Amino acid sequence: MKAKAVWQGKCPRCGEGDIFVYPISRISKFSEMHKRCPQCGAPMEPEPGFYYGSLFISYAFNVAFMAIIWIVLYFTINPADWVYGVSLVIFSILSIPFSFRYSRILFLYWFGGLSNK
Repeated sequence: MKAKAVWQGKCPRCGEGDIFVYPISRISKFSEMHKRCPQCGAPMEPEPGFYYGSLFISYAFNVAFMAIIWIVLYFTINPADWVYGVSLVIFSILSIPFSFRYSRILFLYWFGGLSNK
């Protein structure tokens, strides 16, 4: 149940309210978060600067994704070096919305002190 709430970006306290205002598909506003949960009123930013720690989770996501891409490229087509670089840069740019959102969601679940379930 909690994994589903994390995947859907729901509040860690009630599991019903959305953490982000817009869906991830709305690229121009993918980062806008509610100040409080629309259902239970839990704060989505427990303290100023709270989400600086989520940068480490985002970094871990990017390193893992880059390693997977490198391995897949190496063992499938073994391209020239420039193809690795271009592929990794393009994927890094395209994964920004996912990495941003899920690093914040996980950080809020792990360190936000809001879990009641």
